[in-house]
Amino acid sequence: MSKKVCFLYANPDYVVDGMRSALGLAVENNYAYGAVLVDMPKLSEHDQENLDWIRDMEGEVYSTVPANCEKNGLAPITLEELGEQLREMDVIIPFGPR
Repeated sequence: MSKKVCFLYANPDYVVDGMRSALGLAVENNYAYGAVLVDMPKLSEHDQENLDWIRDMEGEVYSTVPANCEKNGLAPITLEELGEQLREMDVIIPFGPR
């Protein structure tokens, strides 16, 4: 049975690794989402492809930081909207050290 899983990224050094973990869960027939809560560097072309694959598998990577949405094409989300989204998840994973 597929699960809805959301990764929370609060450390910019672990966002790309967390996106790969989300992609791995999506490949395993789960609905994988991510939420970037801090400013992060621009994604490489390879990492942008991973983001596109997550979307192809009906997942998404959101950000509460508008700059991330502009430079990396992440979907914007407010903290309130993120709270609503998290209520729908089966599993929430805070990824990486803070």
